[in-house]
Amino acid sequence: MQQYEPERLSPARAAAVRRSLRSGRAALTRRSLLRTATGGALAAGGLGALTGCGIPAAGKSEGGVPAEDHSKDEKQVRFSNWTEYMDVDDSGRRHPTLKAFTERTGVEVTYTEDINDNSEFFGKIQPQLAAGQETGRDIVVLTDWLAARLIRLGWVQKLDPANLPHAFANLSPQFRTPDWDPGRAYSYPWQGISAVIAYNKKALDGTEVTSVSDLLDDPKLKGRVGFLTEMRDTVGMMLLDMGKDPARFSDDDYDAAIDRLQKGVDRGQIRRFTGNDYTSDLSKGDLAACLAWAGDVVQLKADNPDIDFVIPDSGYVTSSDNMLIPNKARHKTNAERLIDYYYEPGPAAELAAYINFVCPVDGVKDDLAKLDEEAADNPLIIPDQAMQAKSHSFRSLSAEEETACEEKFAKLTGA
Repeated sequence: MQQYEPERLSPARAAAVRRSLRSGRAALTRRSLLRTATGGALAAGGLGALTGCGIPAAGKSEGGVPAEDHSKDEKQVRFSNWTEYMDVDDSGRRHPTLKAFTERTGVEVTYTEDINDNSEFFGKIQPQLAAGQETGRDIVVLTDWLAARLIRLGWVQKLDPANLPHAFANLSPQFRTPDWDPGRAYSYPWQGISAVIAYNKKALDGTEVTSVSDLLDDPKLKGRVGFLTEMRDTVGMMLLDMGKDPARFSDDDYDAAIDRLQKGVDRGQIRRFTGNDYTSDLSKGDLAACLAWAGDVVQLKADNPDIDFVIPDSGYVTSSDNMLIPNKARHKTNAERLIDYYYEPGPAAELAAYINFVCPVDGVKDDLAKLDEEAADNPLIIPDQAMQAKSHSFRSLSAEEETACEEKFAKLTGA
């Protein structure tokens, strides 16, 4: 179990945090294109918390040791999630799937949308977890890299498979074996986030785009191509295009990917690196094609018939937001019951119909078709086996590797 030592962010990693909050995954659309991150929160407290200022180094962590479970006596579960990441009824105040869970189990869910950014949220819960204290939460939803960090630090509880029969049986194969949590002993995906190639058919004017190489090498696209500000998505797609596995790349592979992207910048082929602000440029045709997040593409296609996407033959990068139970959580069994509930096809379909991200639950298509046939047939929401086979994950990075990778990426993007 790794001991936690508060670390100061290198300039490159600090820039990456700000970049993500401003225009990257922190600003990624959940239900619509209106979702934005709260930049002031990180500037005021999140980044400072990450540096560890005033927080003493933790001793040996109590991670992985179940706390006293009050689930039988306290029929509740406290759930922290990202904004616009849950189904909502017409009133905009109630969540139908959570209401149905409570009616079935008698367990009340205190649902809080208090995650705007991974790093900012880590700053909120880090002091309690480092001190072996309760966070006031039973479930948190964190993206792969931060979920990996908490598991590595021993700050989340191991899940009881006996309470997760649907999750164990219905988890999609493409999400089953992340290198940071083999066998999903500590986490289950809430939703998947895929990076694909999106394009504007009118702006392409007959030019064919099927690969990242097309984005970089076709002179007809010069100055009308976009890549993402998220390092893992852009470099991961670049590695795949080069025949490398983003789950197993070397330092030389990474450098080669950066060098190839740099040539695209130097030639003026790449217009810019963007967060989800590419959506406006793509819709208008200022960008003819770009790397894009699947959740955005679903919405864009619904609004603009000229927008479409392609999955390169080389594959695409998928990450996930994951449910975890922090140390000292008071209602572990209730939390596991709620996790398992969202792996039943019915609730999973209701959620997918509303938020339109990659559903990590197998066997949900028929239930989703009853609610939304178009969503059920959309491979960006329900990937078929062929598409699942093309999905790749970006491997876990050590703190030293992340610093080095972000420094090189920041230099490339001018961040």
